Amino acid sequence: MTEIDALARLLAAGGVVVLSGAGLSTESGIPDYRGPSGAARRHTPMTYQAFTGDPVARRRYWARSHLGWRTIARAAPNAGHRAVARLQRAGLVEAVITQNVDGLHTAAGSTSVVELHGRLDEVVCLDCGNLTSRQELDRRLREANPGFAAAAAAVNPDGDVELPDGAVAGFTTVDCTFCGTGMLKPDVVFFGETVPPARVARCFDLVDGARSLLVLGSSLTVMSGRRFVIRAARRGIPVAIVNQGATRGDGYAAVTVDAPLGRVLPAVVDRVAGAAAGAPA
Repeated sequence: MTEIDALARLLAAGGVVVLSGAGLSTESGIPDYRGPSGAARRHTPMTYQAFTGDPVARRRYWARSHLGWRTIARAAPNAGHRAVARLQRAGLVEAVITQNVDGLHTAAGSTSVVELHGRLDEVVCLDCGNLTSRQELDRRLREANPGFAAAAAAVNPDGDVELPDGAVAGFTTVDCTFCGTGMLKPDVVFFGETVPPARVARCFDLVDGARSLLVLGSSLTVMSGRRFVIRAARRGIPVAIVNQGATRGDGYAAVTVDAPLGRVLPAVVDRVAGAAAGAPA
């Protein structure tokens, strides 16, 4: 039996929970951090401590993110996202846990999506907690910086881009319009910030109730995602990993497929979703 056959058999059994990472979105034009599209970048992601404690770092982040957001906002679901949604419509996938902040699973039609690290299209005030849309913030930042333009060298999965310091020196940030003075932050989990415990508990519950865990496009380098693979393996729940390159979860996996997601996943879904649709009720 090939690895593709083994993957198809796991998916056909249903009860699948998907855990997705940045590698799933690369074919939508959003590079990942550690896979083939991100290997050449040396960009250090913004930390929560730097964002909240250093006004210069915060201005630099918003200037870079202001440009990067345009790439994220234009991104559309790719064949991998659509394949996951199709598996869900066929009754084979129960839920999706995503480490991505791009909202593309929902845009592709998936439901029961837990966005582990939040959503980049929402902005939260750290003082009053008010949530606003990133589209509205983008409008305000454009008005506050009418002449701002710079060439972004690379876009990261969180919408941050690489820019020289000189390009952001005059960038103007804005505060919360609801309370008047609050610090605004994308409603995503920065490095050094903790994922809300209730969200983590929800993910563990989903894994515990799964028949199998399917990892898509994640190197599982950080424990934020790898802990769910470890949990599944310890409970005897089969883990399948589809990713370009080795992952830190490979030792826990029953099936590993090293291949582009946009090519492999739709082909496997064609095999199993069609069969599920034709099965007797």
